[in-house]
Amino acid sequence: MTGYAQARREEHGWIVRVSVKSVNHRFLDLKMRLPEGFDLYELRLRQIIREKIHRGHVDVSVSVEPGTAAQVQVNRELVQAYLRAAEELRKETRAAADVDVVALLRLPGVIAGLSAAVPESEEEQERLGQALDGCLREALSKLDDMRRAEGRHLAEELRARAARIAAQAEEVREHASTLRPAFARRLEARLKELLSGTSIEPARLAQEAALLAERSDISEELDRLRSHLQQFAKLIDGAGELGKKLDFLLQEMHREANTLLSKTPGVESEALAITGLALEIKAEIEKLREQVQNIE
Repeated sequence: MTGYAQARREEHGWIVRVSVKSVNHRFLDLKMRLPEGFDLYELRLRQIIREKIHRGHVDVSVSVEPGTAAQVQVNRELVQAYLRAAEELRKETRAAADVDVVALLRLPGVIAGLSAAVPESEEEQERLGQALDGCLREALSKLDDMRRAEGRHLAEELRARAARIAAQAEEVREHASTLRPAFARRLEARLKELLSGTSIEPARLAQEAALLAERSDISEELDRLRSHLQQFAKLIDGAGELGKKLDFLLQEMHREANTLLSKTPGVESEALAITGLALEIKAEIEKLREQVQNIE
């Protein structure tokens, strides 16, 4: 599911920022960007993310800066070297010798202590790690709120599609109850064509029609489809990891729809109606399967 969140913390002399972006994906695809030299924190941060997110393309960006309490160190030897070079250039060009202190501070390498560096002591490293953990958890919590809002909207759409499938399945059941007379008419016409007008015993015709109708009986498939839809609704209203369970149920529902199509061939209006409804059911199931890929 899609979402974006960010968090900022200032702890133990560090300013930490974390941004998290997720988009739909069937599995977890995690990409993380850390400042150079901070790779020792990657495993612990990845573990926190895996505890919270199980599906989706997830991009995590982390920045670390010294806080306001960080000491600024001036490389005075380098400043003197810049000044000597400036003086030599002044003599050569006879240019003005005004020195801008702020401009000096902006020269490369003059100021040290503003760029983030991993603490040397294990105690300081752990403090920074805790700040990173807390900032990441805050960002993930905000992301979860956004994803939950999207999930509520998606759940309503899933319920609506499942309700359409249930209604279409009931229409199929009504048409299926009229199949036996249709099979009898079709069988009688076919036999008369083959037997060149020879009379057919009504009892024999009824028996053959019953056998044909039995082979084409779809009541079990409709019952299983109804059961799957009931389980589907319960899962949507539940909690926990639902994506894979919903996907499995939809695979089973797709199988039942295929069986409906294979068991009701023919040109009779009843069979054609069932075929049309079964195709609509398959189309709705396919749309549900696409949407379920976005659910954890």
